[in-house]
This record gives sequence, C-alpha cells and structure tokens, in this order.
Amino acid sequence: MRISDLARQAGVPAKTIRYYEQIGLLPPPRRAENNYRLYTPETTERLRFIVSARSLGLSLRAIAAILALNDHGEPPCAAMLATIDRQIAAIEQRITDLNALRNTLIALRQQGTRTAKPWEDCICALVRDSANVGVAAEGGDA
Repeated sequence: MRISDLARQAGVPAKTIRYYEQIGLLPPPRRAENNYRLYTPETTERLRFIVSARSLGLSLRAIAAILALNDHGEPPCAAMLATIDRQIAAIEQRITDLNALRNTLIALRQQGTRTAKPWEDCICALVRDSANVGVAAEGGDA
C-alpha cells in the first residue's frame, strides 16, 4: 500500500509517517519503480501501535524502547507495564499540580472581588505577587 493509504488507515498525516521513518520508529519502506513508498500490513500494525500509544500520552522515546525490545525478539510486555505505571504517576502528579493551581486561582479570585488601588493592592498586584512566589517555589524556571 502507498503512504496515502497507510495515512488514511492510521488516521495520521503522511508527514507524520515520514517523520516516524526518519527517527526510526517505522522501518524504511520498500520502494516501487516510481520511487513511491510501499508499506506492508506489518507496518500498518506497527503504526497503529504507535498512534495508540501516543494517544495514551506515551513519549516517542518510550515507544521506541518498547518497539526496540520487540524488534530484538524480546517480549515488551514488562516494559510496557512499567511505562504505563510511569504515565499513571505522571498524570497523578499533574492532577495534584492542577488542583493546587485551581485552589490558588480560586483564592485570588475571592480576594479580587474587592476594589483597590491599581497595581498596589488590586487583583493585578495579587497575581503579580503570586507569580513571584510560584517562580521561587519552582526553582526559578518558567
């Protein structure tokens, strides 16, 4: 099958397929006499795995590691489970961080209902000052 057919089946642009080939997630395809890429059903399955893993938030690096195990004849199941565990932990941390951010925003909003002098004790000043606190707490990197 040609790249347009593979792209349609996987639901990704042809550009994405070319990128996955470039970084080694997909093997180089066979070429027709007219130099068109020709793909096998195995490539379709591999691409479907990559697309599904990306939809779960897995990094291309993690996906590459899992595919490398499979390519070397090793069962990738334990690595996949460990990757999923790390993804769950990262999501739980993001939820914690988002809840803290939500609570900060709620507190700022409640404080900002009163009238005040602009840039002295108004909501804009509160936001300005809360950002400085957040930057200090995060080590200064934005």
